[in-house]
Amino acid sequence: MSYVGPGFEPPQPRRPRRAPLTVALAALVPGALLGWLVFEAVGSTSGGSSDAVGAATPSPSAPASPAASVTDDGKPSTSPKPTPTPSSSAPAATGPLKGKVIVIDPGHNPGNFQHPAEINRKVDIGTNSKECDTTGTSTNSGYPEAEFTLDVAHRMRTILQRQGATVKLTQDGDRPYGPCVDERARIGNEAHADAVVSVHADGSAAGNRGFHVILPGSVHAGAADTRPIVASSRDLGERIAGNFVRTTGSAPSNYIGDGTGLDTRTDLGGLNLSTVPKVFIECGNMRDSKDAALLTSGAWRQEAAQGISAGIVSFLRG
Repeated sequence: MSYVGPGFEPPQPRRPRRAPLTVALAALVPGALLGWLVFEAVGSTSGGSSDAVGAATPSPSAPASPAASVTDDGKPSTSPKPTPTPSSSAPAATGPLKGKVIVIDPGHNPGNFQHPAEINRKVDIGTNSKECDTTGTSTNSGYPEAEFTLDVAHRMRTILQRQGATVKLTQDGDRPYGPCVDERARIGNEAHADAVVSVHADGSAAGNRGFHVILPGSVHAGAADTRPIVASSRDLGERIAGNFVRTTGSAPSNYIGDGTGLDTRTDLGGLNLSTVPKVFIECGNMRDSKDAALLTSGAWRQEAAQGISAGIVSFLRG
């Protein structure tokens, strides 16, 4: 920070040693003071002293950060989307997760509904063919799953980067639709991720409540071979489930997983095609009013992000 004030004092006239100099110095002092005042006036209007006077225009080295694009009640904000900065994608210099790569997969995409032909096209998931992607669900009041997943992903990224991890997102609202489920798996594989978590919220019947973590089953067909990652993915999923309960206070699903909060599946391309430890988490049921009240709360989404992140940290640190 540059400023004019304390630490930059005007020169003071020296005490004269000889009487003949007194008159001359007395004449020079008003001129020096006038010069100092002119310097102050000019300096206070220059860019170098903007911090001292509280200027609203930021310096080039510290751009202002726009407001977030989603408010805490889950509704889109009218503020512009933030411009990416190095701090939003670069890993922290130090921390317990330094050297670890984590891929967060925000389920669906807010633009999917505008591209039905593209997201309905079939892709190979090893065991069979399945749609590229879906639109996802929403609460009864219209809060989309795709906005929920992005918001939680952003919160997780911040938490994990602060611990030194390199964090990548499969999509960041920066593409018109997708990516397809096979590409989502490929992004984690090509990043050689130490852990991948796909964030979702369910769309079940009212009265069905709670979260569940989906684990990859053993698949060996076509391009899919999950056998090397089944055990490590289960470890990741169990740690996420345990930390999610402790952090959010949410109970495991009362309709999937027999109360364990864990569900194993072999029909999801994002899991079948993964070659690195990966799980899905359905954070709650958007169609149940009690769960929806949590999912649309910014404070609860922060807790959800903390719980998922704590599970990842526990897995990576052993």
